[in-house]
Amino acid sequence: MYKIKYENGFKYIEEGEGDILLLLHGLFGELSNWDSVINFFCLDYRIIIPIFPIYEKSIKNNNLNSLINFLDNFIKFKKISFLTLIGNSLGGHLLLLYILKKPFLVKRIILTGSSGLFENFKRTSFPRRSDYNYIKNKIGYTFFSSSISDKVNIDSVFSMVKNIDQVIRIISVVRSVRNNNISRLNFNIKIPILLVWGINDTITPSFVVHQFNNFMDLSTLKFIENCCHAPMMEHPIKFNNILKDFLINNP
Repeated sequence: MYKIKYENGFKYIEEGEGDILLLLHGLFGELSNWDSVINFFCLDYRIIIPIFPIYEKSIKNNNLNSLINFLDNFIKFKKISFLTLIGNSLGGHLLLLYILKKPFLVKRIILTGSSGLFENFKRTSFPRRSDYNYIKNKIGYTFFSSSISDKVNIDSVFSMVKNIDQVIRIISVVRSVRNNNISRLNFNIKIPILLVWGINDTITPSFVVHQFNNFMDLSTLKFIENCCHAPMMEHPIKFNNILKDFLINNP
């Protein structure tokens, strides 16, 4: 278990020393989603994971623009630059929008199951939010094997969706994701990019990553079989080895 730091209104994890890997979680992301990455890389890299205040912001201000401003303010607070940004799902979407704002601070990026082009939100809707088993099964769709999702993660999501204010916050972010499709933007990234995708992803299907790959000049695409929306959780050894090779080959 890693210690969460509370400073200047931010909550985050920071482990290790060296080149900075800044990890960005998804809409329902838990810090534990990145455990294998922290364990694998913290001896050689400085791992930083900010916790986005998705469930703390006012409903009116709960959108991608406010989350990007949060990320920008966090990076300023930490006085860090020359970053490697790694984003899963919503975290990948925020990463891309942030680069448009501050491209000079980022030297390489890794996307896995990123939103931004297409998202199957039917997989993440919760009409029967008071039914624990229903929520458990819905979370199971995120993974190729439902055994990956543990009780702590299920309990956390169940607690969120039982609260109507939290559900409204989730809907607010989802709407903002839909309204911030990056295909409409002038996107011209000239830094190394790694795309790691579960070939069985049901939320951001494989055709999505091919679209990412087509308009990113310096991108490398890697698929992981028998894997859905969270490769770093479902196949941590494969994910970490792919990431390691990319970091070594793109110093």
